[in-house]
Amino acid sequence: MKEKMQKSSPVEGFLTEKAPGRDVFYREVIAGLEKSPKALPCKYLYDHNGARLFARICELDEYYLTRTELAIMQDRVQEMATCVGAEAALIEYGSGEGVKTRILLDALERPAAYIPVDISRDQLEHNARRLRARYPDLPVLPVCADYTSDYPVPDLPEQTVRTVVYFPGSTVGNFTPDEAQDFLAHIRDVVEPDGGLLIGVDLRKDRETLERAYNDEAGVTAEFNLNLLRRINRELNADFDLNQWHHQARFNDQASRVELHLVSARAQTAQIGDTTFAFEEGETIHTENSYKYGLEQFGTMAETTGLDVAQIWTDPERLFSVQYLAA
Repeated sequence: MKEKMQKSSPVEGFLTEKAPGRDVFYREVIAGLEKSPKALPCKYLYDHNGARLFARICELDEYYLTRTELAIMQDRVQEMATCVGAEAALIEYGSGEGVKTRILLDALERPAAYIPVDISRDQLEHNARRLRARYPDLPVLPVCADYTSDYPVPDLPEQTVRTVVYFPGSTVGNFTPDEAQDFLAHIRDVVEPDGGLLIGVDLRKDRETLERAYNDEAGVTAEFNLNLLRRINRELNADFDLNQWHHQARFNDQASRVELHLVSARAQTAQIGDTTFAFEEGETIHTENSYKYGLEQFGTMAETTGLDVAQIWTDPERLFSVQYLAA
């Protein structure tokens, strides 16, 4: 998976873009809508506007995840930095706004390099410039890519003692448990022999708290979800009528996951290029999952991939956890 670093981007040290192109986007959208039930990959929620909307979601009162994880980071970051160790190369998957990243980088001892990997190029370039200004002695080497696929990563500085992946925000919950297990195994391969994974894991809790978090009163999450259809219209020459779709988030207790759906308000059709899809009234397009784990459940899954839970930090209400897994 590791390739030589290429330097062809306007941003110094920026790898050649490996984010999915239009053809891949088209094929995956068509394949998803041909499924029964219909579904779309959640990674396509995060175009420029989607990333902006998600940043707003993270500030909502109902969305406990971000503020809870931030509080854990602020209280226990020195312990986390000790687990990461000195002169480590930090690879962050889905770097986003980078608030939690800065808290961690401030606490690390002589970090060897920081490699953010994100599918949203505009946000990635903006944050890379900001981090280079804040940490002028730290090699910041961004990669624009879908981190679930193969992508080039830079050669690490010679002083690198170990590699640690940072995966905050409970994004691991977007994978099915089988996919999450495969992803953890992939991370273990990336960080071996002496590395680790610092990861945010949302914990199972009552239905009311979970459904409020994904059905905010201001409608920001609804706009975020509907933005996926807006993006398909714009980039794939589609004709979804956004006025005839609405957002729905519901907790699937049996699967222990919050599900995001787009619900058709009436019987209708939508055309994408030369392909037409029919939707019944009330039919949904499943756009995202957010699985919620028990601590023991997640630890058992991680251990099957060769990652051992070395440390767990939670908030007093045990809403959320940050965990360090050692390879």
